[in-house]
Amino acid sequence: MSASTWELVACAVRGHVTYAPDDAALADRLSGTTGLGEVWRCLRCGAFVVGPPHGRGPADQAPLVLRGKALRQAMIVRALAVERWFRALLIGLAAWAVWTFRGAQGSIQAAVERDLPLVRASGIEVDQMTLVHELEKALTARPSTLALIFCLLLAYALLEFVEGLGLWMMVRWGEYFAVVATSVFLPLEVYDLVSKGITVTRVGAFVINVAAVVYLLVSKRLFGLRGGRRAYEEERRGEQLLDVERAAMSV
Repeated sequence: MSASTWELVACAVRGHVTYAPDDAALADRLSGTTGLGEVWRCLRCGAFVVGPPHGRGPADQAPLVLRGKALRQAMIVRALAVERWFRALLIGLAAWAVWTFRGAQGSIQAAVERDLPLVRASGIEVDQMTLVHELEKALTARPSTLALIFCLLLAYALLEFVEGLGLWMMVRWGEYFAVVATSVFLPLEVYDLVSKGITVTRVGAFVINVAAVVYLLVSKRLFGLRGGRRAYEEERRGEQLLDVERAAMSV
């Protein structure tokens, strides 16, 4: 999908943005007259929109809109935000399951002690089943241990939720928070891959996290990379339609 298509989609969802700068020559490049009345170019997609401009004033005070590379980056970052919220939901459900299991641990223990010997006697090799091993280990865990696991999972879910919120809002602190929070857990993911074995889920999560960190660092120029925030703002400003037209006037 080309950048112009992304911009048209964004305008279809959020509406066009028009602005009349005080500079008459620049305003002439952005406006026109048709049989339907005056038209102004949208600052995002560049299409002519019938009707008066949404705002007027100095060109430097025109609203900054996401277009071009910045718009594509915004869509990728928000996709990452949705992925983080999905993780938060799954981790939150796991925390709820641990808390529920903690309360029902005694009744599950009684059922296992009653029924598991009968299953073993039937000849089924339940001792070789991983699920049975994990259940037996969980049943022997202290309620305080399960409560600690619940708290850790809840904190992790909250971390993922805040990370997703910061990315969705596309604020600078959210991007830094996402990079730091994700990087902290990368060594643990490597440890899981080495100690517990390689699975599609573990490899997929690891690849997504590494790609997210690298993408945010490079595209958002975090921690001073590629000129830092000033270079990022200049790049974004250089894509604004008013600045493009103003530069064309000086040629």
